[in-house]
Amino acid sequence: MKSILLKISILVFALLIPKTENLNNTPQDFQGVAYYFSKSTMDLGRWGARFSEAQKKQIMDRMKGRLEKTYILTFNKEESMFYEEEQLDAISGATDSWGKNFTAGKSYKNVKSNTQIQSQEFYGKRFLVKDKLQEITWEMGSETKQIGNYTCFKATAKVPSNELTWYSFSWDKLRTAENVEQSGEQQEVKMTEVEAWYTLQIPVGHGPSEYWGLPGLILEVSAGNTTMLCSKIIMNPEERTEIEAPNKGEEITKIAYQNTIAKKMQEFRDNRGRRRR
Repeated sequence: MKSILLKISILVFALLIPKTENLNNTPQDFQGVAYYFSKSTMDLGRWGARFSEAQKKQIMDRMKGRLEKTYILTFNKEESMFYEEEQLDAISGATDSWGKNFTAGKSYKNVKSNTQIQSQEFYGKRFLVKDKLQEITWEMGSETKQIGNYTCFKATAKVPSNELTWYSFSWDKLRTAENVEQSGEQQEVKMTEVEAWYTLQIPVGHGPSEYWGLPGLILEVSAGNTTMLCSKIIMNPEERTEIEAPNKGEEITKIAYQNTIAKKMQEFRDNRGRRRR
């Protein structure tokens, strides 16, 4: 009799335990899709001092397509694919062809093999940038906050600024490199402070853009003048998307890609200068 009562008690206790989603025990083919919205601020600096507040607002409205973007992250336990949803420019009704040369292409990451493969197009030429994942030393905090239905924990890090936007270009960056080369001095490494919020409810090491390596999916990240926030998550969608690494283009490393862009932009500048003479 005691044996029967004991078995019944164990069964009732087991039924009362809430079932939680444990991705460590799910099949390898599970999949999730996270949607992110990013917003950046733009500092007009000294150049903006000559404009009225109305003119500044007009500039910001025209730049909205570049300052506010939406992204999709598709992931499984080991792999992820991150890319920007292409949008039409509100003014011209076309895509931003100039800006497209300096924005991130489709990025495949594999946290198990420590691999990143990103498709980049620069003035009609396609590149396949293959490298290791961005090294990030996270400092884990105990602070929490709620993002949608998920409890998130805070983590912070400092990452070299150039490595977060290796696919981009700025004239300031080129001028600094030239000044360093002429002076022979070592270039100062500028660092960007990163604040991320991740959830243990989805225990995968993925995140948007260059960010990864936390014990849960990163739902929000702020770095420099940009904040990226997850707006929706779909776990195990009915229609699965094959996560495949890009495979077309000239293979190149991140550093080599940066050098290629800088060299080409320097040629543009020099040719324009010669035409003006």
